[in-house]
Amino acid sequence: MYSTVDQIKKVAVVGAGTMGHGIAQAYAQEGYPVTITDSAKSALAGVKDRIKSNLETLAQEGLIPEKEVAQTLDRLTVVDNLEKTIRDSDFVTEAIFEDLPAKTDLFCQMEKFCSPECILASNTSSFPMTQISSKMERPERAIVTHWMNLPYLAPLVEVVPGEKTSEETYRIAHELLVKIKKVPVKVQKEIIGFLINRIQTAMNREVYHLLEIGAASAEDIDRAVVASLGFRLAFLGPLMIRDLGGLDVTCKVDETLLGEINSSTQVSKLLKDMVARGELGAKTGKGFFDYTPESLAEIIKERDRRFILLLKELYY
Repeated sequence: MYSTVDQIKKVAVVGAGTMGHGIAQAYAQEGYPVTITDSAKSALAGVKDRIKSNLETLAQEGLIPEKEVAQTLDRLTVVDNLEKTIRDSDFVTEAIFEDLPAKTDLFCQMEKFCSPECILASNTSSFPMTQISSKMERPERAIVTHWMNLPYLAPLVEVVPGEKTSEETYRIAHELLVKIKKVPVKVQKEIIGFLINRIQTAMNREVYHLLEIGAASAEDIDRAVVASLGFRLAFLGPLMIRDLGGLDVTCKVDETLLGEINSSTQVSKLLKDMVARGELGAKTGKGFFDYTPESLAEIIKERDRRFILLLKELYY
């Protein structure tokens, strides 16, 4: 087992989709040689082009020098074989689809191919590492590193140990993420959904309810959140916001509201009905809002530009 983060020299990513290619990019940008693979040949075929496009956007917005585009791409190696991808790696991140049996099987395979010291991380957004590593011979080297989307832009990575994860694995994973300029948060209790998905799901439950009862339009609900919570939460966490506002005031507001807000443990009927109608959001052109290929491209371009502005202002 590695004892220091400086022993991590080479990184691998298994899964070249939305999350995987962005995770690979984040490591490569900070100087690590990265190998990346995917069982889908189509995903591998375009992975370097996607990363190049991301890097060019960063360069255009002044976040990285132009010369780093080529330098970063040179550190990336696309491989069509799992064993070749991870056999010389010191830290491997799994970023395949969210399926527990598939992840469990993959971790067993990776354990056979990689060195005894190699740390194996999962980008799962919900499954505990205790479950994913249940069939491993050495689960002490397995840990969750849950990245946010977009992984090459969003600073946060949740670091979550399993019941058998060693303290060395926990510490090195955290230090490695600091080294590549991420904001890792140690989750001390292994809970389903970790921190952010639980917080986000609680907020979304009430958002769907407000829309369902006609409290406001989708446009105005989004506008209200962006111009208030989004504005404050870009810099202050919810607990400090409460401290600054006064916990006595918070207590009074909670006494008034907690009995009124939605507390259902079932998926929103509004959401289920939309999915049943095939209204899946941007991917189908209709969700809470309507999209054309042109409007979606513009939304994504503007989203990324604003994310980069925030990143430059708050984290660089």
